[in-house]
Amino acid sequence: MSSTPKGAEPSIARQQADLQDRLPFSDAQDFEDAARGLIARRTPNVVTGADGSPVWDGDGYAFLVDDAPATVNPSLWRESQLVVQQGLFEVVEGIYQVRGFDLSNVTFVEGERGVVVIDPLISVETAAAALALYREHRGDRPVTGVVYTHSHVDHFGGVKGVTTAEDVAAGRVPVLAPEGFLEHAVSENVYAGTAMGRRAAYMYGASLARGPRGQVGAGLGQTTSTGTVTLIPPTVDVTTTGQQEVIDGVRMVFQMAPDSEAPAEMLIHFPDHRALCTAEDATHTLHNLLTLRGAVVRDPHGWAGYLTEAIDLFGEVTDVAFASHHWPTWGRDRVVEFLSGQRDLYAYLHDQTVRLINKGWTGTEIAEHLRLPPALEDAWHTHGYYGSVSHNIKAIYQRYMGWFDGNPAHLWQHTPVEAGRRYVEFMGGADAVVTKARGSFDAGDLRWAAEVLGHVVFARPDHAGARELLADTYEQLGYGAENGTWRNFYLSGAAELRDGQFGTPTVAASADIVANLSLPKLFDALAVQIDGPKAWDEHFTIDVRLTDAAPGTDARYRLRLANGALTHTAAPRRGAADVTLTTTAKALPALVAGPLTPDRLDAAGIQIDGDRSVLATLASLLDPGDPNFPIVTP
Repeated sequence: MSSTPKGAEPSIARQQADLQDRLPFSDAQDFEDAARGLIARRTPNVVTGADGSPVWDGDGYAFLVDDAPATVNPSLWRESQLVVQQGLFEVVEGIYQVRGFDLSNVTFVEGERGVVVIDPLISVETAAAALALYREHRGDRPVTGVVYTHSHVDHFGGVKGVTTAEDVAAGRVPVLAPEGFLEHAVSENVYAGTAMGRRAAYMYGASLARGPRGQVGAGLGQTTSTGTVTLIPPTVDVTTTGQQEVIDGVRMVFQMAPDSEAPAEMLIHFPDHRALCTAEDATHTLHNLLTLRGAVVRDPHGWAGYLTEAIDLFGEVTDVAFASHHWPTWGRDRVVEFLSGQRDLYAYLHDQTVRLINKGWTGTEIAEHLRLPPALEDAWHTHGYYGSVSHNIKAIYQRYMGWFDGNPAHLWQHTPVEAGRRYVEFMGGADAVVTKARGSFDAGDLRWAAEVLGHVVFARPDHAGARELLADTYEQLGYGAENGTWRNFYLSGAAELRDGQFGTPTVAASADIVANLSLPKLFDALAVQIDGPKAWDEHFTIDVRLTDAAPGTDARYRLRLANGALTHTAAPRRGAADVTLTTTAKALPALVAGPLTPDRLDAAGIQIDGDRSVLATLASLLDPGDPNFPIVTP
């Protein structure tokens, strides 16, 4: 099968032309704002890792200067043209951002002696490059503080590119974060991290060539960097709205926003600059209520409430709002209008979805029916470049009602493979289905073509005709998508069908993240790898004794394997365990960071007493995730 992308079908080309005529492309305000305050660009904007390979290539998007081609939704093309702008920008005097170096922005707030860094990107390499650009034009100021606005990796992973663990431990660089940050930051990237990372490769188009028939952006940013992910734990927890902290003379007033865009999140007002950092709760897109890579469903009702609170608290004393993505909004009235529109967006989706749930509608039905009010549809910043009305409505349904829509026909359905076999048989065989699907494709009914061809591929994964036509179908759906992550999913699905699986380029569960797992979560990370059926008849206990436990904390845990489940407790237990591990909390991540062999544990400084064969048994029962599992094929 050819892996060369194809052109746009007539139905998609007509859609793009209609959007070009219908949407307000003459409105240039966003382009003025995105370019405002530019101090310098980085040339070339390619960041490499220790081995010399690129971990970020902003120059790969140079094609975006052209007009939108038929293979890209013109609204998404416009958003990518805005997001791709890179360099050091002045937000207001004393507050600067480096944009276009990663999926997210990093912000530098100048203090009395140095600079406070907010949200240091995903990778050490990109964060260091951003800091170097800032220092080149604003002076070699030391980093005197770090702030994480929330618990997603694109807001903390590059921290060791701007400071060191030693400076933080010595108290020279405080690290501030919202309460609960560490727990959520590490657990999200470990428990289901393999599956999330695999799907993130689709979400950000990791395998796709940059270009008009490939990856053009992800809506929130262009893509994710692939460098070294690090983590330094916070030293100061922000716990309440109204809490004030002063770091290096920089005054910050915090607003808590838990369970909005992230489980732990906060907004920051800088009263001396009349500036509001909205973190990721107000950006120039409809955000995700359930990200396509997978996560816990977010709370749109609470999210809207936080934006109302932000307007009430800071609206009259704010002249600029900036976020950890996209570009700022200047002017008090414009800031309030922007925050109000974002607030109304999440409130409307929540309230109207719940209204229709209570009329008996399912998530899919609501997603097909519900439209935004004209005033919101006419605002560029409410368009679904990263989240979408469709999948956000389904997320709200899931939040309240779960996976089951109440129809008993959906209570016990076949797996995709078994359903596919039956559909194909009912419809006259694979060849007949592909022939009929070709008619749907030619007629522009791409969604139906994808539906029926998906059944054929799962029933007959070796059917070349079905794979080729399904790849073509996904490609056209991608070309038509306004949402950057939908486009990347569709085009990545086409790539898997044509070229096979392409792996996961970034592993978020880095050594730093694993090292910061609490002990219960570290044991949980082992437990979710146990092959349950294989472990049914095994039974053993392992004691873990810590020699560096803080006074008053539990110094001994007992792990117990029985009935295929590995559980743990810190409560005292009678009798000796089968094997005892004596170690420090710092060395304990060796249990999940590599092969569970006595020699490796000895090398990590973990003392083993008792029956060492228990460790071999435990190792034989571990079944770690597959970072290259198929998604659009069985």
